[in-house]
Amino acid sequence: MDFETVMQELADLGKERTKKMYISNGAHEPVFGVATGAMKPIAKKIKINQPLAEDLYATGNYDAMYFAGIIADPKAMTESDFDRWMDGAYFYMLSDYVVAVTLSESDIAQDVADKWIASSDELRMSAGWSCYCWLLGNRKDKEFSVGKLASMLDLVKNSIHDSPERTKAAMNNFLYTVGISYLPLHEKAVEISKEVGIVEVKRDNKKSSFLNAYESIQKEIVRGRLGFKRKYVRC
Repeated sequence: MDFETVMQELADLGKERTKKMYISNGAHEPVFGVATGAMKPIAKKIKINQPLAEDLYATGNYDAMYFAGIIADPKAMTESDFDRWMDGAYFYMLSDYVVAVTLSESDIAQDVADKWIASSDELRMSAGWSCYCWLLGNRKDKEFSVGKLASMLDLVKNSIHDSPERTKAAMNNFLYTVGISYLPLHEKAVEISKEVGIVEVKRDNKKSSFLNAYESIQKEIVRGRLGFKRKYVRC
């Protein structure tokens, strides 16, 4: 399938209701409003196609950018490619659910995520923390440094309440993910999440969200999900 065909298929799948939901979360035109599940049949036909992914991502169309993440070849992407994708990620659904997800399937994931976390740019920081969430929820515990993740937990404890809004949400999710999916630091994550308490995330033109990693971890423990790992990160 070529670029024009994919764009036409995505346009045909667009729904006004879905489009409004994406826009209410921060997307802006151009956007078709395609449900992510509706993209799967097209993705099955294409499988992996990095050149096509690059063309789609460059459109600035939210649905095309999301689909680019599904068919991208993360191992073929360099650090500068991921930085370029982040430059185009204008809101959190792109930074955290497209770029961070794609990065998490590459061999340079932790190195790039570390730089983004240290960047002081809200969405890069958010994507960096989110990337670690995708990694921890999928890869074996032995692939991570206990000392490094312990330091990251301390960083969350000391800075989450003063961080930019989207970064706060991703840091809170990191606390929760370590608590559930990374057994060597489960107890430390629980302790810190209790100390951090409720995290308020302010949103433009919407009511604030109030996040509580400690309560979320407890609920998952009750459900028997301690040590949970997902088989796949991408759709």
